[in-house]
Amino acid sequence: MRALLQRVSEARVDVAGQTVGQSSAGLLIFVCAMPGDDTGTAESLALKISKLRLFKDEAGKMNLSILQTGGSALVVSQFTLAADTSRGNRPGFSGAAGPAEAEMLYLHFAQSLSNLGIETETGTFGADMAVSLVNDGPVTIWLDTNAA
Repeated sequence: MRALLQRVSEARVDVAGQTVGQSSAGLLIFVCAMPGDDTGTAESLALKISKLRLFKDEAGKMNLSILQTGGSALVVSQFTLAADTSRGNRPGFSGAAGPAEAEMLYLHFAQSLSNLGIETETGTFGADMAVSLVNDGPVTIWLDTNAA
């Protein structure tokens, strides 16, 4: 799975003008399931994210996790994280998992975060979403479960 994390002071996702998910201080997480990913991959990624020290401590150093700060998460599916730009000028997305598998893994990932004690909301899988955020820092982290 691939994930792009943004530390935010707030974030929300709207579909057709209606807010479907939001987060206060915490993380906006764009996630993409890849071929070969399974529920274990989703759970491992959620656990990794829950422990990443991306939030400032009292000394101003990034030394606290989302669990330690009580932050929330907004999880948004984004198949474009699988973009292949190696040929031509139009990205290819054949490296993303198929829609049915991707939706199941996306929802399992979000539930895994919630099961770890992180208040979690989501966007709407496959919808045309408008995502709004205030990036805190800015802090943006790229994770790929297949990276060595």
